[in-house]
Amino acid sequence: MSSQKSKHLLLKLASLFSVVRGYNILVIIAAQYLTSIYILAPDKPLGKVLFDVNLFIIVFASALAIASGYIINNFYDTEKDLINRPQKTFLDNYISQKTKLSVYFTLNFLSVILASYVSFKAVLFFSVYIFFLWFYSHKLKKYPFIGNLTASILAVAPFFVVFVFYLNFDLIIFIHATYLFLIISIRELVKDLENLKGDFTQEYHTIPVVYGARFTKKIATALVMLTSIPTLLLLFKDFHIGYMYYYFLIAYFLLITFLYFLWKSTSKLQYTLLHNLLKLIIVLGVFSILLIDIDIVLNRIF
Repeated sequence: MSSQKSKHLLLKLASLFSVVRGYNILVIIAAQYLTSIYILAPDKPLGKVLFDVNLFIIVFASALAIASGYIINNFYDTEKDLINRPQKTFLDNYISQKTKLSVYFTLNFLSVILASYVSFKAVLFFSVYIFFLWFYSHKLKKYPFIGNLTASILAVAPFFVVFVFYLNFDLIIFIHATYLFLIISIRELVKDLENLKGDFTQEYHTIPVVYGARFTKKIATALVMLTSIPTLLLLFKDFHIGYMYYYFLIAYFLLITFLYFLWKSTSKLQYTLLHNLLKLIIVLGVFSILLIDIDIVLNRIF
């Protein structure tokens, strides 16, 4: 009996981890800390950044808010996901809708309470952020353009709050943010192509549903071309990006490869592979921050 209870508990934990997309949240936490250490506060000792209580609270509050956003998105998309992701939905539904809502409200409450320890501005930011995560899932994601734009802004917002925390608004910060925003925007378009069947069935008015796959690919192509601007600025302007230089070269090659296969893709599996390629570019970008100054990394470790 105890083994059955343990198995039941493990399944529920796995289901919850799947619903909140724990793997994404772990990457975002890593990204926030790496950005803080090597871009926003490179002159501060490692310990002062890592053990800064206020930064920890901001990152933790962000993680809770993002997790709650994934929960409410899952709550509203249950029927659509049954069509688009039947296996994942089966695991996600091991937790009842009532439990999901309870966890959702709890995480939001904790996020705002934690933010109150930092400042009233932090409370205001997370309150607005949580509201728009709900509003996006409930309404905005069903509409073309505004849904994609909102999703991309919400994905970048956790980094914005860290920028504000350090009051660092150097030009290079905005160039990095623009690059990330463009990659995420491309990913959102590919997700819409990937989920076309479920979106059409559930009457979500996404760009592929309303304007077709070809038009969606044209927008994605334009966004890939736009990534050339921040890429060239970071490669050839006098910015200190160290060995991250090679990441931007590799990433641009991967984006051109992505574009080639995007125009040849017609099936859900092909769009899923392209979506995963964009995820890889984002994850590589996060950990390549360490390459900005590899000597500092080694000195800080050893």
